[in-house]
Amino acid sequence: MTLGPPLLACNVHATTLEFTLLVAFGSLLAGLLGSLTGLGGGVIIVPFLTLLFHVDIRYAIGASLVSVIATSSGAAAAYLREGYSNMRVGMLLEVATSIGAICGAYLATRIPTGAIAVVFGLVLLYSAWTSVKPIPDVSAGESPDPLAQGLRLDGTYPTPEGLIEYHVRHVPAGFVLMYLAGALSGLLGIGSGAVKVLAMDRAMRIPFKVSTTTSNFMIGVTAAASAGIYLHRGYIDPGLAMPVMLGVAAGALSGARILPGAKVRTLRIAFGAALAAIAMQMIYQGMGGKI
Repeated sequence: MTLGPPLLACNVHATTLEFTLLVAFGSLLAGLLGSLTGLGGGVIIVPFLTLLFHVDIRYAIGASLVSVIATSSGAAAAYLREGYSNMRVGMLLEVATSIGAICGAYLATRIPTGAIAVVFGLVLLYSAWTSVKPIPDVSAGESPDPLAQGLRLDGTYPTPEGLIEYHVRHVPAGFVLMYLAGALSGLLGIGSGAVKVLAMDRAMRIPFKVSTTTSNFMIGVTAAASAGIYLHRGYIDPGLAMPVMLGVAAGALSGARILPGAKVRTLRIAFGAALAAIAMQMIYQGMGGKI
């Protein structure tokens, strides 16, 4: 049995079963890494499908959006139960990401695939840089933000020493960055966790584990806002999206169990190095018209 018509762009000689198993296994690893870092499995899924299997990038993006929803659904419940995610922050910022996602998905169906690949590579390079850059410490003496206090965005998160309180700051800057994150999600089929974590880590001064888990909580809504446009355009193929979704969901659940005891710095460095290598390949293939 060979691959169906929607995947004729795939140049790999494989049966449907072999293709499905390979995609599911790769998706499991992507979901695991995406859950642990808050970047979302899409940053691995799209290059994995386009570079290794030569799937048309728009079908890869459509499958990735489905997987991003699965990642968020798989990890969000576990993180909420553990007390890491800040739901009030997530629900506020989802307004900006959803609007941006619709705008990005609209653009994605109207620009060349090579250009999408180059933009994707640049976003991966940025994601790699944010993964290895040290996170500035939040000053305990810094005064709370009146807007964040008015919206009741401050919260606590669990540590071995007990609950630690934190204050959310610079809400307008975070809102603007979240619109950009949503636009990248719709355009590239990723959770755009790098920009989300940037907004919460750097701009809003939220602790890393809270930023990571809240990002996982948000990315499903962001992806769902743009997935409808890809579905309408015919770029979501069930034969590709199903193994991607199942693999990513399994990986996300595993990542949620590992995160509380993970060494964050080591994880970020290893993941950043892998992203940088993938990014260079995406840019090279995109500029050469091979995607």
